[in-house]
Amino acid sequence: VMSCCGLLTAEKEPVPLKSIEVELEVRDHVATLVSTLLYENKEDKPIEAVFVFPLPGDAAVCHFSAVIGQTQIVAEVKEKQQAREEYDDALSSGQQAFLLEESDQSPDIFSLSVGSLPPGESASIRLEYVTELAVQADDGLRFCLPAVLNPRYQPQGASVQVTSVPASLVPYSLSFSARVSCPRPISKVESSSSLDPLQYLNAEKTQATVKLAAGHKFDRDVELLIYYTDAHQPTAVVEAGQASAKPGTLMGDQMLMLSLYPEFPPAVMSSVTSCGEIIFLLDRSGSMDFHTSGSKQGESRISSARDTLLLLLKSLPMGCYFNIYSFGSTYEHVFPKSVEYSEKMMEEALKKVEEMTANLGGTEILEPLEHIYSQPCIPNQPRQLFVFTDGEVENTKEVINLVKKNSGSHRCFSFGIGEGASTALINGLAKEGGGHAQFITGADRMQPKVMQSLRFALQPAVQDVSVTWDLPKGVSVTVLSPPLTALFQGQRSLIYAQISGQVGVALFYTVWLCDREVQPGRSSLSEPALFQSETCRGHWVRHALVNHYALGKKTIRNHSSKMMYSDCFIFAILFSETCLPEQPLRDPLLQLVSLQKASGCWLLDAALAAALGKTSEEVEKPKPASVGQMWATILALIWLHGFKTDAKEEWELLAMKAVSWIHAQHAPCVTECVEAGNEVLGCSVEKDSLGL
Repeated sequence: VMSCCGLLTAEKEPVPLKSIEVELEVRDHVATLVSTLLYENKEDKPIEAVFVFPLPGDAAVCHFSAVIGQTQIVAEVKEKQQAREEYDDALSSGQQAFLLEESDQSPDIFSLSVGSLPPGESASIRLEYVTELAVQADDGLRFCLPAVLNPRYQPQGASVQVTSVPASLVPYSLSFSARVSCPRPISKVESSSSLDPLQYLNAEKTQATVKLAAGHKFDRDVELLIYYTDAHQPTAVVEAGQASAKPGTLMGDQMLMLSLYPEFPPAVMSSVTSCGEIIFLLDRSGSMDFHTSGSKQGESRISSARDTLLLLLKSLPMGCYFNIYSFGSTYEHVFPKSVEYSEKMMEEALKKVEEMTANLGGTEILEPLEHIYSQPCIPNQPRQLFVFTDGEVENTKEVINLVKKNSGSHRCFSFGIGEGASTALINGLAKEGGGHAQFITGADRMQPKVMQSLRFALQPAVQDVSVTWDLPKGVSVTVLSPPLTALFQGQRSLIYAQISGQVGVALFYTVWLCDREVQPGRSSLSEPALFQSETCRGHWVRHALVNHYALGKKTIRNHSSKMMYSDCFIFAILFSETCLPEQPLRDPLLQLVSLQKASGCWLLDAALAAALGKTSEEVEKPKPASVGQMWATILALIWLHGFKTDAKEEWELLAMKAVSWIHAQHAPCVTECVEAGNEVLGCSVEKDSLGL
C-alpha cells in the first residue's frame, strides 16, 4: 500500500495541504519548534482523516491543538488505552476528536487521527515540541526540518506499509523563521537552503533571527547549523518555576541546565591510544548506489564509503583489533572475529572493501548488531563501533534499545548518509552508545567527518568528573541527570538540576576535571556563562529534561501505520569490450594513502613516484646517502603537508603514525632528508611542522 505522508483519508488519499508555518526558537543547546499546518477538505462529503508526520527521535511534544471550522481542540496527555476509548466514544457520538500516538517501532513517527472533517472545511494543526540539538564535528549545532516523512524499510515478516511521495509533488507554501539566543555570541547560522541575512537583536550578538529566503520549494530537508563563539566554554541556563505550581515540585522549582563541551590542550590530543577493538558496520542496501545530493559527478554513497574505509584502515594504530561488517537484508563480515591489526590483515580487509557493492537488498541492521554483541569483548581492548547507513528501519526502538543494553561494553559512532537517513536511528545509536552522531548531506564529504569521530574514539578520556555547588543558605540542588563518568573532546554533556528554595540570578558552581593519566591534579574549567530564562513558554528546559531522562514521562502513544521502504534495485547492463566506460581517475590523496603500510611507512617504488606526480628517477636520484627506507615516508609526509592542507582532517591520524615510525628508526639525517624532499617536490615544509 503506497500513500503520501501528511493528512490522509481512510482510503490513503492525501487531503490537500495548503500551508506550513514554522517558528523555531533555539536557546543554547535546546530547540523549541512550533509548527502550524493547514489542510482543506475539497470533497463533497465528510472524511475521517489520519495525520502522519515526522519528529526528531528524541523530541518531547509539549503542546498540540487543532481547529476545524470554529471548533478548537487542545490535546491532553492520557494513558494509551484510556485515550483510545475516549476517542472512539467521541466519534460514535458525532463529536470531532483527535488521537495522537507514537509508533511502537520508531519514536520519530507520530500518527494523529483527526476524526470527521466536514466538506469544504479546513483543519489547522498546531504542534510544539522541544529537542536537544546534536553537536557536529565542527562545533555546529544541527537542526533539521524534514520535507516529508522519510521512507521506511520494513523488516521481513511485516505487512502494512506507508511511504512518502517526492516533496516536489506536494504543492504548499512554507514560512520558516528561527530565533537564536545563547549566553555566548552567535557567530553564524548556515544552511543548505537559501537564508535571508542573519539579524542580530542586541549589541552583544547573543540574540539573532534568521528566515528562509523567499521562494523556497521545500523539495529537501531544511537544515540549520548554528555556531557560537567560544563554543567550548561551559554554560548554565536557569529557568523560572511556574507561579501556579507547588514549590518543591518539578514545575514549581527553578531548573538548571549545565552544558559541558570541553576542548582539551593540544598536548593531550596529540596522543592517541594504541589499543581498542574497532568494528565498522557498513550499509550495503540498494539505495547506497544513489548519489548524495550535491556530490561530485559519478560518486555514489557506496563508493564514498569505500574511500572512507580506506582512510580508516590506514589510520588505525598498531596494537588494536578490528573487523568490518556489512549489511542489507542479510549481513557479512570480513573476519569471523576481530583480528589484530597488521599489514597482512589490513591488506586482506582492503581487498574485501574494494569488492563491496550496494547489492544486499534492504536495510536490516538488528541482526548484525546482535552478532557483534554476541562476540566476547577482548580484554584491555575497548570496543568502538562505527555504523554507516543511508536509510531508516521500522524497528528503530528495538535497535536503539539493543545498543543501550550493551552500552557498558562499547561506544557507538553513527553516520547518516544522504537526506533520507533517520535522525531517530542515527542520533539514538550515538546517544545510547555514548559516541557521536554525524550527518553527511548535500555536498558534504564523508571522510573528514568520519575521521573526526575516529579521533574521538582513539583519544584519551577525562575520568573522575564531579560537579560541586556553592549555594546560599536555604537553597539546595538536586541533580536529576545520571552521573557523568567520562568526558571526551567534541562530545557535549548536559546536566539537569532542580533548585529548591529562594534564589536569584546569581549562581555559583565549579566543575572539576581530573584525569590521572593525562593531566595529574585538578584543573578548573573557566567560569561558565549564565543565562536567565524568562518564565518560559512551554518550560523548555523541563521538557528537554523529561524527554532526555524519561522522568515521569507520560505519552499518548503507539500504533501508527507500519512503514516500509524497499530499496533493492536490480539492473541488467551489458557492455561490449569497445564501449566499457573509462575508470575515473583516483583522487591523488587516496592514491597516496592506499600505498601506506600498516606500520605507517611508505616504500620507494614506481607507484609512490606516480602518486607524487614524479618519475621513479626523479624521486630516487636525490635520495640522501645512508637514509634507508625513511626517504619514501618523508616524501609522502612533505607532499601531504605541502599540497593537501585543506584535507588535513582526513590524513592527520595516518601522518601521526608515519611520524611515529620515523622516530622509531633513530635515523641521524632527518633534517637533510626534509631539505632534499622539499627540493624534489617543490615545497617549503618545515621539519617541525611535520612533527619531526
